[in-house]
Amino acid sequence: MEPFERVVARHGRTVWRVCRAVLDEHDADDAWSETFVAALVAYPSLPPSTNLEAWLVTVAHRKAIDVLRARERHPRPVGTVPEPPPAPPHDEAIARSDELDAALRGLPPGQRRAVVYHHLVGLSHREVAEVTGISADAARRASADGIAALRRLLRGPAVRSAAASSPAASSPAGSSPAAGQGRVATRTSTPTPTSEPKGVR
Repeated sequence: MEPFERVVARHGRTVWRVCRAVLDEHDADDAWSETFVAALVAYPSLPPSTNLEAWLVTVAHRKAIDVLRARERHPRPVGTVPEPPPAPPHDEAIARSDELDAALRGLPPGQRRAVVYHHLVGLSHREVAEVTGISADAARRASADGIAALRRLLRGPAVRSAAASSPAASSPAGSSPAAGQGRVATRTSTPTPTSEPKGVR
């Protein structure tokens, strides 16, 4: 077996993505730590043929759900200022509120997990189903619906930005308002198809 430190270095990013798909930044950090504490205990007794990544994803998902349920039972007090959360351990790009992360947080939980586990982590639909406790068909549908929703969410800001920066939006005084409005309406009503969302295979 390879040293556990290498396991953490190799799979830490994947575990962080799984935790972040379920939890906010602060709680995801707790779940990330709990995942590798539990994994450290169980690691020596794993069969040599174990798929480490799939196993760690399963552990991370369960730990994230445990943290989520604990937070629901014991919510943080309202009106207090929380301590600044520790820096994300491995995947700062996923943890930060970039465009993709914000769009992912806008998805329903089931779709968000299916998209992250299948497209970002790399699990098959069957493996996603095993981790989340749903059928493979349901995992496939949730992933497809999530990707479709992501495309809409990521396309919207780009279309609005393009409309705002178009010549029609800043036409000089004396030009025809109707012509300018027509051009803007055309851009917003028939947006050019975009490519796959950033980070999604």
